Amino acid sequence: MIILTAPERRRAISGGAFSLGSIALFVGIAVLVLLSAGIESGGDTWLTDPYLLRILRFTLLQAVLSTLLSIVLAIPVARALARQPRFPGRLWLIRLMAVPMGLPVLIGALGLLGIWGRQGLINQALSALGLSQPVSIYGLAGILLAHVFFNMPLACRLMLAGLERVPAEYWLVAGGLGMRPISVFRFIEWPILRGLIPGIAGLIFMLCATSFTLVLILGGGPAATTLEVAIYQALRFDFDPGRAVMLSLLQIVVTLLVLGVMTLFRAPDDHGLTAGRALRRIDGQGMAARCVDAALLAAATLFLGMPLAAVVVTGLKANLFKLVSQPIFLQAAVTSLAIALAAGLLAVLTSFAIIRARSVISADRRKSLGLHGLAIALGASSSLILLVPPIVLATGWFLALRPLGDPSRFAAVLIIVINALMALPFVIRVIEPAYTVHVSRTGRLAASLGLDGIARLRMVDWPGLRKPLFTALSFAMALSLGDLGAVALFGSDSLMTLPWLVYSKLGSYRTNDADGYALILGLVCLLLTIAGAAGQGVPDDESRRND
Repeated sequence: MIILTAPERRRAISGGAFSLGSIALFVGIAVLVLLSAGIESGGDTWLTDPYLLRILRFTLLQAVLSTLLSIVLAIPVARALARQPRFPGRLWLIRLMAVPMGLPVLIGALGLLGIWGRQGLINQALSALGLSQPVSIYGLAGILLAHVFFNMPLACRLMLAGLERVPAEYWLVAGGLGMRPISVFRFIEWPILRGLIPGIAGLIFMLCATSFTLVLILGGGPAATTLEVAIYQALRFDFDPGRAVMLSLLQIVVTLLVLGVMTLFRAPDDHGLTAGRALRRIDGQGMAARCVDAALLAAATLFLGMPLAAVVVTGLKANLFKLVSQPIFLQAAVTSLAIALAAGLLAVLTSFAIIRARSVISADRRKSLGLHGLAIALGASSSLILLVPPIVLATGWFLALRPLGDPSRFAAVLIIVINALMALPFVIRVIEPAYTVHVSRTGRLAASLGLDGIARLRMVDWPGLRKPLFTALSFAMALSLGDLGAVALFGSDSLMTLPWLVYSKLGSYRTNDADGYALILGLVCLLLTIAGAAGQGVPDDESRRND
């Protein structure tokens, strides 16, 4: 329960309103500039422009196919994991599925190239068998493969979490009726999956429709280009602001329609994603079923594990000591860490202000209509980055700052803010549950002791919230470190980050250096993720005292 003095309550609401206004202003300026430029350049030309329509068709096509493949492949793997609770290494496979979700996309793409590229493991094996026609990872096939690599594990974990919540009584009844495996799937598993699939599919479709880095690396040319990559190419290579504006507006329309459709379906419940707990099931115990499930799980392990292993193996082949001693690496590392720290702190502070304001408003039983509307707006504030993706924000601000001179002078600040907005939904989901529990435990006690302001922050809030705040900061920094979206538009020799360094080495065909830098970047992001996750589920001193 929140018990605050009137000045504290005003400060909390003002802080949330200021954060909301700042987010709306930053996003709104970019969108207004795009709309204004679109009107000046003839805003209805995209309806008849064959190039724009072709880009739109390919964006939607690859998103639909990627979603279908990810869902279809995730179903049998999730069922196999649910049916085989004693499968050797089951828990580690579930943990392996979490790696692509936290892995910088650029590193995952390099790992896939190490396995499926022209000089990758698959083509080397085919050449050894005498097949002269290599497998090409570039184009639509490569984009689909990469999207499945990143999104199939997400779908599988969400489905497995749903299957693990099936009541035990269902299995008792199924056992008593002697149900065959096909009947178990039809009457028990499919109703659960059917309720989850629309939300999961919408989430994956959104991720694929706004994909940038994977398409940039694996697209393979104009025939396989999505809206976001076309925006980048229009500004970075062609310097055609008019086309970039049309593409950006088209991207906003697409994301708006997708978000609107997603609201029609229940969001996938990922609270407490499965930790691999055993299930008491009646099916999957026969030798044939065990062999089929083992083959599925082994295939999933190879599909996910081989690219990650390729990143490590190829990275270790590089001269890491030489790479880390080069001035360009030191410049990129310092720049990346500074941007990541600033973006992480900004995301945490903004999220905390939003969460605190929402909590204060929700505790007011007689809130006015204006406060009720503010609470709704605060709840939707983190979704603005979904409506206006980073590359579109960067494009809007690029055009807005052109009259002031070279936009690259403001690049560092823009990248910090965009990365902070990108991390905002994740940071809020980490901090909000911990803040709610903390306030319910300490609200009355702090009020009875007369603690407020700095004294309350130092003696009550900081001890109770430092671990979730540190967790959120670590995750936000990891996201910022691995991002190539905003940096791709503003990156240069004067603003060099680790992802941009990897991409520039890859573009200049210095793949050995790119592999080494990718391994270093992956290790840094992994350490940040581990550091953030280390504090989850560990009670602090204040929690132990209250428990």
